[in-house]
Amino acid sequence: MKWIIENWVEVSGVVISLIYLFFSVRQKILLWPFGILSAVFYIYIYYSGKLYADMGLQFYYVIISIYGWIWWKKKSETNDGNIRTRKAPLSLYPYLLFVFCLLLLLLFFGLTYLTDSDVPFWDALTTAGGIIGTWMLARKYIENWIVWIVVDSISIFLYLYKGLFATAVLFIIYTIIAFIGYQSWLKKIKQETL
Repeated sequence: MKWIIENWVEVSGVVISLIYLFFSVRQKILLWPFGILSAVFYIYIYYSGKLYADMGLQFYYVIISIYGWIWWKKKSETNDGNIRTRKAPLSLYPYLLFVFCLLLLLLFFGLTYLTDSDVPFWDALTTAGGIIGTWMLARKYIENWIVWIVVDSISIFLYLYKGLFATAVLFIIYTIIAFIGYQSWLKKIKQETL
């Protein structure tokens, strides 16, 4: 109980993130306001843990959550309340890979030379993947779950190393739910194509 009280910000961030994840798998628009709230908590958490790229990613999450909220709302109003879950076109993959690599390099060099981060590569890697994964979620591409499986799995070890144990547990749950989310969305795609 004492640990929970001393780490109430991290615990609150974890609880809010789980609510966000629940709505994400269920494809409910409520995921976006919880995503914003979760990001606000994690700005502080990551700053305290000197995970600067992850902290910066939270600012991106606020912006992309607003974008996703608006986009999902607009699409649901014009498509009888249903936003199609879809596969990303193969022609998009080279662009996503290019953006990922560019982000990874920029973040890595920025963290290496401009901060006191002791994990610049891993922080940059998970952040670049998070940017790509969240954009894909906002566009309702099923492959966002594959990105999240990889990013979340790596993040578990990063957060354990940084002593963010509640967040590491959250990312174990995220990884499991990413598998479930992928299966759920794949089922929805199959239903929509019948």
